[in-house]
Amino acid sequence: MGVERIVLSLCCHLLLLTKTTAQVTIVSTIDKSLGEGAVWLEKAVMEAETLTSLTLNLRVIKTSLEEEKDSENQLCQHLAGGAAVVLDVTAGGWTYARDTSDQFGVPYVRVQISNYQWMAAADQLLHSFNATDVAFIFGSEAQLDQALYYLVEGSEVRVIVFNGITDNTTATLAKMRPAPSYYTILGSTSHLAERFSEARRRKLVTHDSRWTLVATDHKADQLDRHLLRGLHGLILVTPAEEVCHTVRNSHKSGFCDSFNLKIPRELTRNAVLTLVKALKRDERQNVVGTCGSVPASPPDTTSFYSTLITELESWSQVDWNAERRQVIPQLMFNIQAISSTGIQKVGNWSTRAGLDLKPDYRHSPIRRHFKIGTVQVRPWIYRKLESVNPNSTDPKDYEGYCVELCNRLSQELNFDYKFVFPADGQYGNKQANGSWNGLIADLANGGTDIVVAALIMNADREEVVDFVNPYFDQTGISIVIRKRQREENLFKFMMVLRAEVWVSIVAALVVTGVMIWLLDRYSPYSAQNNAQLYPPNCRKFTLKESFWFALTSFTPQGGGEAPKALSGRTLVAAYWLFVVLMLATFTANLAAFLTVERMQTPVTSLDELEAQNRINYTVLQSTAIYDYFSNMAAAEEELYRVWKMLSLHSPSNRSKYRVWDYPIKERFRHILKVIEDSAPVSSSEEGFRRVLASENGDFAFITDAMDIRYQVYHSCLLTEVGVPFAEQPYAIAVQQGSHLRDEISGVILEMQKDRLFEGLTAKFWNSSARGPCPNDSDSEGITLQSLGGVFIATLIGLAVSLVALAVEVLSRRGPNTASVADISHRLPKKANKTVPPKDYIASINVKPVH
Repeated sequence: MGVERIVLSLCCHLLLLTKTTAQVTIVSTIDKSLGEGAVWLEKAVMEAETLTSLTLNLRVIKTSLEEEKDSENQLCQHLAGGAAVVLDVTAGGWTYARDTSDQFGVPYVRVQISNYQWMAAADQLLHSFNATDVAFIFGSEAQLDQALYYLVEGSEVRVIVFNGITDNTTATLAKMRPAPSYYTILGSTSHLAERFSEARRRKLVTHDSRWTLVATDHKADQLDRHLLRGLHGLILVTPAEEVCHTVRNSHKSGFCDSFNLKIPRELTRNAVLTLVKALKRDERQNVVGTCGSVPASPPDTTSFYSTLITELESWSQVDWNAERRQVIPQLMFNIQAISSTGIQKVGNWSTRAGLDLKPDYRHSPIRRHFKIGTVQVRPWIYRKLESVNPNSTDPKDYEGYCVELCNRLSQELNFDYKFVFPADGQYGNKQANGSWNGLIADLANGGTDIVVAALIMNADREEVVDFVNPYFDQTGISIVIRKRQREENLFKFMMVLRAEVWVSIVAALVVTGVMIWLLDRYSPYSAQNNAQLYPPNCRKFTLKESFWFALTSFTPQGGGEAPKALSGRTLVAAYWLFVVLMLATFTANLAAFLTVERMQTPVTSLDELEAQNRINYTVLQSTAIYDYFSNMAAAEEELYRVWKMLSLHSPSNRSKYRVWDYPIKERFRHILKVIEDSAPVSSSEEGFRRVLASENGDFAFITDAMDIRYQVYHSCLLTEVGVPFAEQPYAIAVQQGSHLRDEISGVILEMQKDRLFEGLTAKFWNSSARGPCPNDSDSEGITLQSLGGVFIATLIGLAVSLVALAVEVLSRRGPNTASVADISHRLPKKANKTVPPKDYIASINVKPVH
């Protein structure tokens, strides 16, 4: 029994000795960009071995996005070889490492040693200032890589990141639209001094920029204050004592002075020491698994996490996040404001409490300045006075719908702006080589920040720019044409018959008058040659009477007493037939002439415009409207090609595609040909000028419906044809990915609620602006101008009659001629019976009565 006890005791001692001397493997993951991180881990492990008497085996995996698959394989191999814990000190945390550790039953612990909290402090500070665009400049590539994880997680600030300040950095910042108003440099104190000096040298530090310097060490108080002269900005300072208490877990006075503290290094050291203490206390051993297979019952890790939390209690300046299994060091930063009066503390930021600024601190915000691209077209934007320089960029020199919209946006979003007009004056069209011109090119290339114009929102443009919510819901394409003006002519009734007809009528009248005189003179049965056959005072057709008869026969009153001879009556009957037919023809033609003039209307739709060949038409070049017709023509061409392939090369049932006529009407190809033959215009003003120059209404301009409506409301000579088609909305455009998209969209929605756009539409599209126009409706009737010549002819007749009267009176007066009154006074008063003169009695041929 004694020997057995001795052997048993020796075995137990050997087992205990084996257990205490067994290696404990720690698998650690770290960012490859943090090159010195592996050295920090090795030193920390060596110190932990000395303090805990454990034999530790460190396996470091350097991760990167480019080599993620290799890192996964390394992790699996290390875990398969046995590991007690996985320590993750990557900047963003490695989800794959946590999930794989859970499968193997190995505890996973993440320690936040990156600049995450510095980034969070700077982000919250900038957000409190409503800084929507910030250029982040980092002191090193490692700092930049670490910061990206925070920015990707959801910073609300539009951020541009740079690794240092170089020629490329300066050029990029100069071209950037919108240009950043806030700049932040993050790095060690030495890096801050270097980067800020370089920024000054490259003239990035201006009076309208705000700079925030974030020191990732505890030496920001040593920053050269002379370097900060004239700077308006902030400094985030980490107090040395606070750093020491957090990363060294020591509250001894003066203890930190003996260390050249690097916060990430010290956090790594303290995290490893705490982790190893928990491993020893929990007697945690390596867990061996197999890559690619999940153990049925992985070892329980609950006791280890409980032990770790207990150990963390002695490290008072950290928090434990159980969900992420993350150790979060508690840091605190002082925020110091730099101004012309000096440097003063204005608040602080801490991990637990967040941002805390003094109530009396007033930040002087920067009013942003944007370049707004637009095109001068009434009523969207136009010069207030003709004397204004057309190249002026000052919004005060312009007015219009878009100007008022920009002013409202400026008030709501607190920015200043100036106008930028494209060199080619175009809205923006995709060229054959894939590039863009006009407003779209300027915006995409960074020449402007925002486009506020009558810009149609379509899919092609959305490939290179972003659109906000539409401010003009639906507009379309329409046709404008000049109204046909009635030809104002006092003798318009004379135009019913051609000149040769009028000459023929006059000739017929003259010939008829001469013929009546001849027939009456030489006919033996006329009143002149056989007076005894007719009553006394019978009409004798002298040459004067013949012409008077022929002339008056054209009137409804008639010519009076007709000739008595058969030959004369025959001629008169034929002449009367001629007169009746000519009067009927003239009356009918006059009515038709005036009616057709009133009923003549232009085309009423695009289909009618395409079907006729009298009216030419065109569009504005390099616009969405030109693209519409071009694309529709291309679609017709493609449909024709497909139909031809079906009808000629279909392998089965080919006959059903064989028809006499092409089943699709090819109208847009014809429209596009007419447009190209008429030459697209370079501006809307040119298009409307060409329409107004066509007095006969034989030219049409196809353009935006709202532009046409505005011109129609300001000109009595123009009319809109049909109804708009191809309706699309107008919208404001910004650069792709710009934060301004959400800002402007929110303001646009508020404007719609306030019915601002309805008020602007009523203001600029007001039909009362053109004043009263002449009534040109079909029910107007015949105007005085059209028949004024009739009244003039009547007045001329009256005047001629008065002249004739004067001639008659003067011709009867002579030197020995008595007046009618004198003659009547001398006549015998007792004459009861009129006695015919003797010569009259003698002339009577008395026949004997049988």
